[in-house]
Order: sequence, then structure tokens, then C-alpha cells
Amino acid sequence: MTITVLIADDQEMVRKGLRVILDDEPDIEVIGEAEDGIEALRLARRLRPDVCLVDIRMPGMDGVEVTRALAGPGVRDPLRVVVVTTFGEDEYVDGALRAGAAGFLLKGASKELLAEGIRAANRGEALISPAVTTRLVRQWNAARPAPGPIRHSLTDRELAVAREIARARTNHEIAAALFITLSTVKGHVAAIQSKLGLPNRVAITNWIRDNGLLGEGQPRAG
Repeated sequence: MTITVLIADDQEMVRKGLRVILDDEPDIEVIGEAEDGIEALRLARRLRPDVCLVDIRMPGMDGVEVTRALAGPGVRDPLRVVVVTTFGEDEYVDGALRAGAAGFLLKGASKELLAEGIRAANRGEALISPAVTTRLVRQWNAARPAPGPIRHSLTDRELAVAREIARARTNHEIAAALFITLSTVKGHVAAIQSKLGLPNRVAITNWIRDNGLLGEGQPRAG
């Protein structure tokens, strides 16, 4: 199945470069380009791509605003949005995550990571560039006081899976890390969403972070 993509970036050279990379992937098709946030919103709603690849800084509406409008809380029939950022723009990443972004990629990421980020978003998973993840974890942990006990109904295994989701790992990576099957991971993800009343993996990531659970030790297998 072909994954349709909309590229939104105010720099024509960047848009063309992304298109060249993605058009080389047999399962990805670029169906539109937008040069500002307002056009991105208009085209996304008209074309309904599988994934919107959105620059964080654009005139008209920035990437956070576009993400919130397309994938934020309360949006009917939301789209999947992958935000493109740079090392100097970390202050926007938290806002985009809360706005519903399905992933974060650094400009200049390898073509393999770019394509996999789009495929992960299309699967309903999240992929975050490792450098961004490292910086976010450091910032989140430094900003939060030591948490108290958290009341929830998750089992130890479900909590371990939730932590791995917050580390931006795919279902396949979680299965390998915890020595469980892929179907077991999917069952745990469904249980986490149901028990916590959370709609997607981004919301699970926010819950883990907001409760100060992201920095806890690696869960044991078993």
C-alpha cells in the first residue's frame, strides 16, 4: 500500500530535496507541497494525506499550530503529522508533542530515518530522532521534581511497555527489548490506552513524562 505524504516547508530547496528522497521510496508518494502553515492546513484537509511532514517554523502558522489543527485534542478524523526540527528549536518540540505530533525528525536526517519515520507514523507509531530524544529526556528530567507515588491500574508489564513507548520505540523494538511477542506488545498497548483513557502513543508519552516515570531504570525481562 502506498503511503501518501504532504510536505510543508517554507524553503523550496528543502521541499524539493525531501520530495526527491521520498519519491525514491517504492511505498511512499508525495501528493502535495505547501510553502507556509496556512497552505499546509488547507492542502492537508483537502488532500487527506496519510502523513503530513511539517516544518516547525513557517510563516502564517508554525508547525505547532498546524499540528494542533490537524491532530490535536478534539480534532475529528485527525491526520498524522511528523514535525521536522533542528538542534536549535527544542523549545517547540514539547508544544508539538502536546499538539499531537506523531514524530520528530531533524533536518539532515538520513533518508532511511526519514522514510522510516513516515512509515512509523502511518502505522500509528512514533519515531523521534535519537538526538532529539536525548535532549528531551534531559530537559524533562531536569525540569521535574522527584515524583511521589502514582496511582494507576497498569500492571508492571504494561507500565514497562508504556515507558518504552515514551522512549520512542516501535512495537518491534519493544518486543525485542522486553523479550515478548509483537502480538503481546499490541495487547499491552491497547490495555494501556483503555485503562488510562488515552487515545494514542503520543498521549501515553505525555502521561509517562508528566508523572515523572520516563527516567526510571530499564525494566527487566520476564
